[in-house]
Amino acid sequence: MTSQFFGRSEPVAYAGEQSRDPLAFRWYDKDREIAGKRMEDHCRFAVCYWHSFTWPGGDPFGGETFNRPWMHGDDPMALTKQKADVAFEMFRLLDVPFFTFHDVDVAPEGSSLREFNDNLKAITDIFAQKMESAKVRLLWGTANLFSNRRFMAGAATNPDPDVFAFSCGQVKAALDATHRLGGANYVCWGGREGYETLLNTDMKRELDQMGRFYSMLVDYKHKIGFEGPILIEPKPKEPTKHQYDFDAAAVFAFLQKYDLLGEVKLNIEQNHAILAGHSFDHEIRYAYANDLFGSIDVNRGDDLLGWDTDQFAMNPSEMALMFHEMLQHGGFSTGGLNFDAKIRRQSIAPDDLLIAHVASMDACSRGLLAADRMLKDGALTEPLQNRYAGWDAGEGKAILAGERSFEEVASRALDLDPQPVSGRQEMLEGILNRYV
Repeated sequence: MTSQFFGRSEPVAYAGEQSRDPLAFRWYDKDREIAGKRMEDHCRFAVCYWHSFTWPGGDPFGGETFNRPWMHGDDPMALTKQKADVAFEMFRLLDVPFFTFHDVDVAPEGSSLREFNDNLKAITDIFAQKMESAKVRLLWGTANLFSNRRFMAGAATNPDPDVFAFSCGQVKAALDATHRLGGANYVCWGGREGYETLLNTDMKRELDQMGRFYSMLVDYKHKIGFEGPILIEPKPKEPTKHQYDFDAAAVFAFLQKYDLLGEVKLNIEQNHAILAGHSFDHEIRYAYANDLFGSIDVNRGDDLLGWDTDQFAMNPSEMALMFHEMLQHGGFSTGGLNFDAKIRRQSIAPDDLLIAHVASMDACSRGLLAADRMLKDGALTEPLQNRYAGWDAGEGKAILAGERSFEEVASRALDLDPQPVSGRQEMLEGILNRYV
């Protein structure tokens, strides 16, 4: 049956790299085996509900451009059901294994938390029914604790304990829905957990509140038997001037202080890494180095704009470095590549939604193939290993093993004349380019 919105019935299929059809995969061959796993199992692609089906195409200087049929009407629940029909049809057409959602994007908020919870339970039932006959599963759910005006001063970090309580109620309902739908993870993004000015902010108090919130959430997760990790998504700013989950390192420090290591991991986003002054690869490597890696929001920012533009990831080189890190550590466990990305507000044709996902899935897949070849050849790993070889034997190894005192090492230095060795950055950049 042909989709009334997308105008096609057959799912997008792999056609090979010579294809010029924007609605055919050139690189993403889901059943192709790479490093012992199917490509689909490496990528674990997920369509996000909010940008794809809820964002109207507005910006700070102009309103809606998309005019989706489910965005206008007098019956919010009827519109919600219509939106769900289109969403699950797109999941089928893209043949993706996962989707993700915010609570407010799938259910009307209503006039109270009680009504919102009832609406969310109703749409959860609809999702569960659709999933019985669909391939798609839930990668993760989350609660929107930043859009409503009640959260203007934060959610868990709000100076009003009633807002804190409301946040707990909203997150409980979202986690319950995620658990009911078999979600593999639960994500927290503290969009307003930060400050605009320190003149009216007690930072220690707010961090203690946030620490208590996460401790309670972890306890509840175990109480209901939710087995997936809680994920924090770092972001340095926007909408606040400074957010407490600034980057992977800031979250690591927070988790250490409030004894949450092992319970909470990271959902890393490219655009957020750039806003924090890091590369995407840096944040992934830091997460792995500290046993924090969980999942990825795969998108990109605009090189000329200093805010979160949430564009679809289209850079195979960047994706190659992403997978180069992941393949060395076994890839995803419960996480996946979530397209937290939105088409541009001028991309108003219905199939632009499909084309954007297809192009980005291909860019990721091309990066995966390049990363696999680089690892097999040792293209980047061997030079890196050679650079630090002195620490793997002899005195270097003894120092790290605690077999030398500070005085012994200092005494040995009196007879040394170490000379610098080239870092060969340009050579390594050229090697990367040869594989992509």
